[in-house]
Amino acid sequence: MTFGESIKACFSKYAAFDGRAVRSEFWWFALFTFLVSAGAGMVSQTLSGLFSLAVLLPSLAVGARRLHDIDKSGWWLLLWFLPLIGWIILLVWAAQEGREPNRFGSAETPAA
Repeated sequence: MTFGESIKACFSKYAAFDGRAVRSEFWWFALFTFLVSAGAGMVSQTLSGLFSLAVLLPSLAVGARRLHDIDKSGWWLLLWFLPLIGWIILLVWAAQEGREPNRFGSAETPAA
């Protein structure tokens, strides 16, 4: 999945917490949010805050779908509230390959 396809997929599934997200979809969207937030922060902290608020729900949704891809419940995102240890666990899980077969459905193949 390319950078543009990931952004489009994440915004089209703005609040979809069901299904799965492949690694490229998750990481490209994470890069997009980081770059835009950093750029907006150079212009105005308020603008950066508004952007972060606007992408909060799609970020949570793609995170839950990413966890579904490795056959874990989206509720594991609550590990984010455990400083350092929870963050490391989520980072490692986000880097893992998806698992087949999976109780959350089949992996969506990215459009060519």
